[in-house]
Amino acid sequence: MLCIGNNMWLNISDKQMIRIRHRKLVSLLPGKNSPSSVSLLPNRTRLCTALSSSSSCHGFWKGSSHFKASWSTRKISASTSSLSFKEQIEAGSRVDHVGLLNAVEDKYEGIVIEMKEPMDSAEFIPLLRASIVKWRQQGKKGVWIKLPIGLVSLVEPIVQEGFRYHHAEPDYLMLVYWIPDTPDTLPENASHRVGIGAFVLNSNGEVLVVKESSGGFKGTGVWKLPTGVVGEGEDIPSASIREVKEETGIDAEFMEVLAFRQSHQSFFRKSDLLFICMLRPLSFDIQKQDQELEAAQWMPIEDYVNQPYNKKHQLFKYVAEICKTKAKIDYVGFSAVPVASASDRGAYLYFNNTYFSTKQARTL
Repeated sequence: MLCIGNNMWLNISDKQMIRIRHRKLVSLLPGKNSPSSVSLLPNRTRLCTALSSSSSCHGFWKGSSHFKASWSTRKISASTSSLSFKEQIEAGSRVDHVGLLNAVEDKYEGIVIEMKEPMDSAEFIPLLRASIVKWRQQGKKGVWIKLPIGLVSLVEPIVQEGFRYHHAEPDYLMLVYWIPDTPDTLPENASHRVGIGAFVLNSNGEVLVVKESSGGFKGTGVWKLPTGVVGEGEDIPSASIREVKEETGIDAEFMEVLAFRQSHQSFFRKSDLLFICMLRPLSFDIQKQDQELEAAQWMPIEDYVNQPYNKKHQLFKYVAEICKTKAKIDYVGFSAVPVASASDRGAYLYFNNTYFSTKQARTL
């Protein structure tokens, strides 16, 4: 398949490749019995006649119905990393004329395609193949396709082109493809889930504890700290305040992070980070959440620490002892200091600010 002029295409045999732009000869790949060069022909008819002895010649215009059928049935393999010179010429010619998918470049020489409008796979896949050929020529690396749930019919044909699942959210699926013949360095999906445990201590030396009616602690009789998962875009201090309010009805103020633990293979193969946060209560009347809790109360710190379950399990023993130490002496944890990240987004830096005044820490 070759282009003659601006909008006309020509089919010739596999052993001869001629590409002409604006009626100028660009290249010729001779067959076994073909001449090493040809003269520029004045029109399509003469070019067809010149090649009729060794090829079938058919010319048509880009706007014709034959155009779409031709390039859509001539498949460009997106999953094959190396193309012959002839195939690259054919693919490059098609890319120049059929257009590319709408996409944006990321900061890492990658491409992001965010699908928004409905598109049939018979239309999308040829465009995807042509686009990948072009991006390969441009030295691009990763291709990301953000596919809304309404276009789920495209998942199977996209996967058949060599794409793999990266992650899914309630409203979209992200698929990825690595273009170059080098090790795939695309970042993996988020590897950790983040949770909090809230140590709320009142002025009487009592800790706020709950007894869960579902999950792993159901029926154990264990009194534990309120816990929960940090939401997307939620800060740890905000999450700890929210969880305490949701489970017990207690308003509280975040003070510091006392400790954190990391575990693996916790939730659908994800790792887990749990931050033990200390909070100061601003109210005291408990209003238990009935859906998840069997009971909630203020308990003397010694009674909480000395529960048989805490003594038996090392992690819970450490957490209880840390809370007891904080209640008895001046144990210093990590304060949350608001900072601006390199991208000017709001963030928190957690550190022991014993040697920093609050004003100094916020103006560094």
